[in-house]
Amino acid sequence: MISIKQINEKDIDLCYELDSNTISLWSKKQWANEFKKEGTKIFGLLITNLVIGICVIQVVLDEAQINYFSVNNKFRKKGFGSFFMSYLIKKCEKLNLKKILLEVSQGNVTAERFYSRFDFFTVGIRKNYYKDGSHALLKEKKLTTK
Repeated sequence: MISIKQINEKDIDLCYELDSNTISLWSKKQWANEFKKEGTKIFGLLITNLVIGICVIQVVLDEAQINYFSVNNKFRKKGFGSFFMSYLIKKCEKLNLKKILLEVSQGNVTAERFYSRFDFFTVGIRKNYYKDGSHALLKEKKLTTK
């Protein structure tokens, strides 16, 4: 059974492990700091009790910034990421947010294609942003609020 739930600080090891096995974005200390940020919500995508995806959203005023989004490599290209993103978009719409922002490496063509399927558009570039010298594409999705 697939479910999505908000996860909390006791799940830092779980978040760090999934991150280490996918995009290796944050240290364990950085994960701990994410749980302390005001307006931050961390969601887990689960099959039964196994966390296969994590998303970190920070809500500021009427916008949501996706700071982290990843699905375990074994579960990619099977619709789980799309299910997860659709859920997050609906959640943001219910919160009456106006847009969702994120950044993605220009070299990550798979992620860029994924986000474009959900109508995220490039609105800016941070040159040489990542350690490898690649640019960060700033993406935005406008939301329809009810």
